[in-house]
Amino acid sequence: MGKFEKLQLKLLSGNADNNFSFDDLRNILLHFNFIERTTGGSHRIFHKEGVEEIINIQPKGNKAKPYQVKQVRLIILKYKLIADGK
Repeated sequence: MGKFEKLQLKLLSGNADNNFSFDDLRNILLHFNFIERTTGGSHRIFHKEGVEEIINIQPKGNKAKPYQVKQVRLIILKYKLIADGK
């Protein structure tokens, strides 16, 4: 199992929302072809064609905020962005 697959499992398990790296969360979104827009500050805005929600994430130190990790997980599951076997 590769690094990205382990990261996906960590996100989908929901057991590490309080200990999820901001960079890892950002990389997951980029892997799923979300388009990133910066605000000039620490916020990162992500959108993707076919996904209604806009994702706004901001680091808390070097960690992602737990509610934002959960938001990303729910969107990935809602839109079935992880196909079987990936």
